[in-house]
Amino acid sequence: MAALAVPLYWLYQAWIFALGADPGKTLVDYLGLGALVLLLLTLSMTPLQRLSGWGGWIAVRRQLGLWCFTYVVLHLSAYAVFLVGLDVEQLLVDLRKRPYIIVGMLTFIGLLMLALTSNRFSIRRLGKRWKALHRLVYPILLLALLHMLWVVRADLGEWLLYALIGAFLLLLRVPPVSAAWQGLGQWLRSTLRRSPIKA
Repeated sequence: MAALAVPLYWLYQAWIFALGADPGKTLVDYLGLGALVLLLLTLSMTPLQRLSGWGGWIAVRRQLGLWCFTYVVLHLSAYAVFLVGLDVEQLLVDLRKRPYIIVGMLTFIGLLMLALTSNRFSIRRLGKRWKALHRLVYPILLLALLHMLWVVRADLGEWLLYALIGAFLLLLRVPPVSAAWQGLGQWLRSTLRRSPIKA
């Protein structure tokens, strides 16, 4: 519900002219940033589960991933409508002049493959190949960060924050780091179980 409410709120802001002089571009930027945040949240579910031992994190991981894809679709749609006016020739010009759009399209294609195979039928049909396919989320994150880097260019402060979070989440996938992280979670849980809560 929260993921749905945010773009509706942005559309409301656009309706009341509260998104500045170029509301279309602002919507494109907001939706792109929202997609990146949801991608990072999706990738954080497994480390949180390993740290806390609570399976609820994994239960919402698929939904977060699908909402990430939804935001990307809205981001791409807003770009097509507000920035190029559904003009195919202008889109082709942008593809030649702005390589970050090609990177964004590659990110979209990758997320489309993950979204189409996020159902139980695909999990059963693909078997072990399903996990290998869904590891594409790691290069997809790198492509998304590269896309954002080319878009923001001069203002690197915000991009660096997301890049550091992304690097940390990728680092947690390295087997020795992952094992240490899980060990930390087990130690924290055992410590909390032994410590009585005092009023």
